[in-house]
Amino acid sequence: MKHTVDLQKYNLRTDLTIEKLEQNKITNSKIKKSKYKDIIIETVNINANDGKIIDKKEGLYTTITFNDTTDSDNRKNLEHVLVRELKQYININRDDLVLVVGLGNILSTPDSLGPKVIDKIMVTNHLYELNICDSNYQRVAAIAPSVTGKTGIETFDQIKSIVDKIKPKLVIAIDSLAASSVSRVNKTIQITNTGINPGSGIGNFRKEISYETIKIPVIAIGIPTVVDATSIVFDTLNYMLKKYSFSKNNINNKKYLLTYNNINYLNKDTKIDTKDKQMLLGLVGKLSNEELKKLIYEVLSPIGYNLMVTVKEIDFIIDTFATVLGNSINKIFSS
Repeated sequence: MKHTVDLQKYNLRTDLTIEKLEQNKITNSKIKKSKYKDIIIETVNINANDGKIIDKKEGLYTTITFNDTTDSDNRKNLEHVLVRELKQYININRDDLVLVVGLGNILSTPDSLGPKVIDKIMVTNHLYELNICDSNYQRVAAIAPSVTGKTGIETFDQIKSIVDKIKPKLVIAIDSLAASSVSRVNKTIQITNTGINPGSGIGNFRKEISYETIKIPVIAIGIPTVVDATSIVFDTLNYMLKKYSFSKNNINNKKYLLTYNNINYLNKDTKIDTKDKQMLLGLVGKLSNEELKKLIYEVLSPIGYNLMVTVKEIDFIIDTFATVLGNSINKIFSS
């Protein structure tokens, strides 16, 4: 008897709206693109129809893509872009209270972004209550509620209780995310006005924090810090094909004679020939990209090998992002 596999039940996880649009080949959502130095900014207003297709809420999403944050100049450029883009989401008075929430687990490095950002936030709510705060500073409170596994209390319940008590006009929630592409890990910031599900980056969905659930606007800021093994295997196969195609077409190109082994072939306009793909990968080469991803997921998941992976420099990277996000938020609320 012929056996068929239903690949539709194997869904790759990503928290990035831009990736879900690409995966579903949605073109009717207008993406506004701009660039500052080497940083790319993409903003899209997801309508109800597209939201259903990609399983994302209707609303505004901004994706900031960059190459490096280890250089101080690059960090300054990123802060400049982040401040500019965040301001477009914020519409409150100076004396309105803002609650900044750092989601995640401080004991798990890839998930510690939120709590570490909170350490950088300049809080002023207590100074406002004492009437000793300069009028140039926004009224800001901050909290890192940790995770349900440590506290035994739902993150949503903690935040909702605080919101009901201190009555902020805006919540800014910061969390680590998951990407479905290696190229997006630690190189993307997503901003949205649709709220967030704590723990979504590792597939541990908790109750949503959004305007619908806490009755005040919620701006979510996320950075993908992990990617699953399925995505790594798929990207590696794709990189292999691109490397082969680039080598095939440029091995005798005198322009690359001295630098050939150090060329980043991903930055080149390299077309992969269908015959080459099938020759290198055999029957697997006949699958579409989506079918190939789902096949790899089917192979790895039942045996527990679809691991969530991060980079070896994650400690330094998280600290860098915490400083960038903290500085950016402080600049917005102190000028």
